[in-house]
Amino acid sequence: MRFSVFLISVFLVLGTACKQKKKYHDTVQEERISERTDAIRSIIEFQEELNKEFKDPETSPLPDRFRKDFETLDFFPADTSYVVQARFVRTPDAIPFMMPTTTDRTSEEVVFGVAHFSLNGKKHQLEIYQNKELMLEEGYEEYLFLPFTDLTNGEETYGGGRYLDLSIPKGDSITLDFNRSYNPYCVYNKKYSCPLVPSVNHLSTKVTAGVKDFKKGYDQY
Repeated sequence: MRFSVFLISVFLVLGTACKQKKKYHDTVQEERISERTDAIRSIIEFQEELNKEFKDPETSPLPDRFRKDFETLDFFPADTSYVVQARFVRTPDAIPFMMPTTTDRTSEEVVFGVAHFSLNGKKHQLEIYQNKELMLEEGYEEYLFLPFTDLTNGEETYGGGRYLDLSIPKGDSITLDFNRSYNPYCVYNKKYSCPLVPSVNHLSTKVTAGVKDFKKGYDQY
């Protein structure tokens, strides 16, 4: 009798353990789904905010002839596989240099750090810059600038590459969300002077995330 009770107890314990393990697994899956959902929502919010900026005559780089009928930029679908955690290596001894732009103007930049990461099955690294003048302005003390080119340039995206806005990370890693990559303003209006992407910041892969080429979506103009 006692042996039977013992066996029943063992089965109950094992059954409870299995249920707990399955419940834990389900919880982890739910958390991952929730994280992806939050990431997608954040990307869509970014797209909506960017569209608002382009519609607003006070903030839009678009000439009036484009802006009056503007509805939305052409985006790649939101894709969390293009949200990567990169190892961030600071470069405190880097010497400032003058980055060329689309005009005669140059921009004084310094390599603040280098991001090392994997994307589409390949290892990459990109230099991240800090503007020596902009860092002195209120609200831009932590601002970092990441211009890059990739294998979509000249086809789906602007031939000169795209930009990412970042902030100085607290630790030794930094999140690169290529869904937030956008075109230089000179793509939309020649009155803007835009930094040219350094050759070292070329990605030998396609980044099908972020804003597409302006002309592709607005051939009617």
